[in-house]
Amino acid sequence: MAYNIIKIMMDPNTGSKTHVLLTDGLSAIWDINKKEEAIRITKMLNENTDSGHKYEIRGTCKRSK
Repeated sequence: MAYNIIKIMMDPNTGSKTHVLLTDGLSAIWDINKKEEAIRITKMLNENTDSGHKYEIRGTCKRSK
């Protein structure tokens, strides 16, 4: 199973959340093959955020063709 990282942005005025999937350099959704790697990257992003955004991992959804 592959994993994605989701960036969660909160509007400070309304409290509404926006969820954004991170993409690779070619604007495709970034699939990370190893769960441990996805956890490591998510931890690093959460520790280094200066905007207060949160990052979470999720399993990749199956895409229909």
